Amino acid sequence: MEGYCFELITGPMSCGKTEELLRRIRRCIIAKKKVKVFSPDVDTRSGGDYIESRNGLWLDAIKVKHSIEILSLVKDVQVVAIDELQFFDTNIVPVINELMKQGKRVIGTGLELDFKAEPFGSMPELMCIATKVDKLHAVCMKCGCDHATRTQRLIDGKPADKSSPLIMIGGDETYEARCIKCYELPDIKKKAKNLGLKLLQFNK
Repeated sequence: MEGYCFELITGPMSCGKTEELLRRIRRCIIAKKKVKVFSPDVDTRSGGDYIESRNGLWLDAIKVKHSIEILSLVKDVQVVAIDELQFFDTNIVPVINELMKQGKRVIGTGLELDFKAEPFGSMPELMCIATKVDKLHAVCMKCGCDHATRTQRLIDGKPADKSSPLIMIGGDETYEARCIKCYELPDIKKKAKNLGLKLLQFNK
């Protein structure tokens, strides 16, 4: 696929998004295309200026704080790859639109849903402007089915409460893929409120 396009790879944690991104980038490099890879600086899992898949593949990447920075760094490239799009500010949408207008091929990855199974960051808008969307599934780490679409956050091995912070960087010990049936989202506040009402009714 030539320029003027935006390919979006999405899905839950552990579905192979970054692995697929790296595969496409390597094909571009083989084709002697000029490529630059970007990653949000909030994603500190790699511990360096590179992106890395769960199977150990990696590639140098430029860490940026604000998405607008990308435009000033890609004047001489044909392919722009962006990992973890959900972590970028809302300017990422016009930035990618501008990159496409410039005739560049943009390849990006991002979690479409956060740990609460709600749309994550600018991903809804990015899915709308993408010229191609590949939605990957993972293996459910609880029942083993191969159509996991949810990202389960774990704290001390148990499902995180709904009130947990939106962004919490972590690896396999913090997140795992779950299917809809196995996905859990406890709501301690709601449970406590309902329990209080039941106790109140009982006392009456």
